[in-house]
Amino acid sequence: MNDVLSSSVIRQGYLASQKNATVRVRIAGEAAFITVKGATRGIARAEFEYPIPTTEAWEMLSQVAEQPFIDKTRYRVRCAGHVWDLDVFAGANQGLVVAEVELVSESEAFQLPEWAGDEVSDDPRYFNANLVTHPYRDW
Repeated sequence: MNDVLSSSVIRQGYLASQKNATVRVRIAGEAAFITVKGATRGIARAEFEYPIPTTEAWEMLSQVAEQPFIDKTRYRVRCAGHVWDLDVFAGANQGLVVAEVELVSESEAFQLPEWAGDEVSDDPRYFNANLVTHPYRDW
């Protein structure tokens, strides 16, 4: 059984996007964050996230971030004992839907929902930072 726990509109942009790290600004509903992510290693990566004022996040998105920024709605869905983030993209990435689950470890067992498609964790086209410069509509 699938239970939708919440949904939020997300707008995010990248201040820096390199092979070893990305710096992202995100507005999710009424909250805003700046996040530093390390390089992907397997399906894991280090992540550091800090709340920031929403007004400053909007300024960073409009004045500093790569354009266009990512626009999506995130649905948090409980399925088979795990909570999945289901991202439905808009704008230049409209038509793309990506599901992600947070695991305690890479070896944690989980059941893939019947609605899930192909595994894309190793495909860099699906990384949000890459969707800015290579949007889904151009694939």
